[in-house]
Amino acid sequence: MTKRQVSAKDVAELAGVSRTAVSRAFTPGASVAKDTRARIEAAAEQLGYQVNHLARGLITARTNLVALIAAEVNTPYRSALLAALTERLQSAGKVGLLINTDRSDDSVAQALRQAIAYRTDAAIVLSGMPDGSLSETCLKNGMRLVLINRNELRPGTLTIRVDDEDAGRRAFAALWAAGCRRLALANSRAGTASLEDRAAGFRAAAAATGVDIAEEAIGATSYQTGLDLGTRLLGGPDRPDGIFCTTDLIACGVMDAARTRFRLSVPNDVSVIGFDDIEQAGWEAYALTTFRQPVEDIARAAVATLAGEMAEAPQRITIPTRLMWRSSIRK
Repeated sequence: MTKRQVSAKDVAELAGVSRTAVSRAFTPGASVAKDTRARIEAAAEQLGYQVNHLARGLITARTNLVALIAAEVNTPYRSALLAALTERLQSAGKVGLLINTDRSDDSVAQALRQAIAYRTDAAIVLSGMPDGSLSETCLKNGMRLVLINRNELRPGTLTIRVDDEDAGRRAFAALWAAGCRRLALANSRAGTASLEDRAAGFRAAAAATGVDIAEEAIGATSYQTGLDLGTRLLGGPDRPDGIFCTTDLIACGVMDAARTRFRLSVPNDVSVIGFDDIEQAGWEAYALTTFRQPVEDIARAAVATLAGEMAEAPQRITIPTRLMWRSSIRK
């Protein structure tokens, strides 16, 4: 026989108070006499009562659910960002609902429809970008949108960007200052705004210096892609002596290709810079010089905005990156 769930009415009867008093006792900021609250909390503890926030959300039109719409959740950077976001959401009294997608607009659109169906208060989009009509549907349903590392600005949304283009320029400057003169860019074909901006900054700095760079872009954003890119770039007659990789996973693959397939020394034969500062970048096997993704700053800005009142006008926050110097680049 299924055990009946303890209700607020049960707590009220045991504590000798009204059902309304129980509701106020578990509502943040509500006024309840100290001794009344103590009796209610003692009764709830004795009965094992838990507030049904979903049911309360149907009444208040606020569920405190926030959809986290993300792709590549198993990659080191994405998992770190999700961990930071969920921790801050929980501290703010909100619950993250992870919806795993691929990078396509169709997949993200379907995820947002799911978020609407679950009556989430907001959605944090970590990948892809739904079309304008769907965004409008979300906003009309009372959802707030936070877009991370996208270029779009929409009314009633917050867009958080990392200054990727600046990082690309600084990567070129660091390799040039290290004495590298045959420079290369290693990128995937994922085509995200972040990756493209990093590549654009590197190209722009090279052009301003009057330097031609080698460039390869293939596959997904993965270690295997880096291994293949390293093989292509380092196996040719004009082997580069400095490579900027648009992610750390690619950089790790490039470094392993240099060492195991061509018996090259990093950084003596080729210097490598990555982007993200994933945990593996700090391992002794890589000691990768890289730009740190400000995941805590991103999470703080996203959740702080959701916890307050989001303005109707589109908002944009650009966060700078920090270059973490290690031994994969000559000094």
